[in-house]
Amino acid sequence: MATPQHVFARFASTVSEWAGKPAIFVFALATVIVWAVSGPFFDYSETWQLVINTGTTIVTFLMVFVLQNAQTRDTRAIQAKLDELILTSRAENRFIGIENLDEEALEHMDRLVAKAAKEKGSTEAGSVSETGGRKGRRSPGSKRAAPSKARKQK
Repeated sequence: MATPQHVFARFASTVSEWAGKPAIFVFALATVIVWAVSGPFFDYSETWQLVINTGTTIVTFLMVFVLQNAQTRDTRAIQAKLDELILTSRAENRFIGIENLDEEALEHMDRLVAKAAKEKGSTEAGSVSETGGRKGRRSPGSKRAAPSKARKQK
């Protein structure tokens, strides 16, 4: 039996997919146009204004949670795929889990990658770790670490 989390995840994915379609945008635009055109018939009353304000506020409030759930799951899936690519390639394992670093540490890693890319571009050498070595790399014949163990090394 599906748990409430699974039901909500399926719901969030479906709504997220549905909300991004051009037809839904056209529907929302048409709703606003109909509301604006109906203004003179309601003498631009407070109730007329309250209808669009309340409707858009409720839809926005609920969509924040639905879209955030879908985006978080998509981000986690992409991160797991990237981690797997790191583990199965010659990339440095120290990059696994960097999404959990604070802003300053991420900026530092960004500078290191930019420096290594610049050096690689001019010398065609491999990326350089902070210590100047090739830290965290496996030899071509070595087995890769199990994903669950490697991902915990943050």
